[in-house]
Amino acid sequence: MKPFGRAEMAAKLAADIPEGWYVNLGIGLPTLVADYVPAEREVVFHSENGILGMGPAPPEDAVDTWLVNAGKENVTLRTGASLVHHADSFMMIRGGHLDLCVLGAYEVAANGDIANWTTSLNDAVPAVGGAMDLAAGARRLWVMMEHTTKDGRPRLVERCAYPLTALAAVKRIYTNLAVIDVSARGFEVRLVADGVSFEALQERTGAKLHRPA
Repeated sequence: MKPFGRAEMAAKLAADIPEGWYVNLGIGLPTLVADYVPAEREVVFHSENGILGMGPAPPEDAVDTWLVNAGKENVTLRTGASLVHHADSFMMIRGGHLDLCVLGAYEVAANGDIANWTTSLNDAVPAVGGAMDLAAGARRLWVMMEHTTKDGRPRLVERCAYPLTALAAVKRIYTNLAVIDVSARGFEVRLVADGVSFEALQERTGAKLHRPA
């Protein structure tokens, strides 16, 4: 079994974003996606703290400490980028102007429910942040996360045990083992990592998996 690395997960998701989409990248793992969209492609990345046209992470010798994303990580700007007030940024989210939002999650249910609240014990992330707004306001929601917890418990489940961020919102999930759509049938497997059988994937998933129709 050869799981996808985090860079591979981000690259696969980036390759699936259609040209011209406006995309919010949530805090954590999703921010890697900006590193894998070539400069010649037009994908406009949004950060809820007020960036439209966010670029990849900067090299260590070219960091602008004033330029950060919502997770307080240093970023760059692509040509034509705009910096806006926080309220204007949330108007873009709540007004339905984003084609896609990519979030991390603790759990995703077979009907698309998502649970990604954080306790913020280290003050790194302010509780749920803008995730509820994004899940409700973006036209599509994809999730990037590890397929299981560190102790092997499934994160893809029949019903979420954690408090819900949004109901029936997730359309696709990228994990270190597979790419999975959420369809009317439930979890529908699109792609698996090298050496991962359908049966092995099912063993690590807390809800029934379906092969593509």
